[in-house]
Amino acid sequence: MTAMFDQELREQLAQARLDLAAARAEGDADGVQAYEGRISSLLRLATQHGIDLPHSIDEEEHND
Repeated sequence: MTAMFDQELREQLAQARLDLAAARAEGDADGVQAYEGRISSLLRLATQHGIDLPHSIDEEEHND
């Protein structure tokens, strides 16, 4: 179960990063804010479960 949870978090984080990049490219400020919050939330969830996901400090700083 843990391996599946870890993999799901990694996949959701990768998708959120892609969606964030697309929102930035489209100039969608609301989308940027939403995906920054999603990324931050996923990183917090991973930390709560002892899963270390590579990320930047900037990704931690956004609130959802």
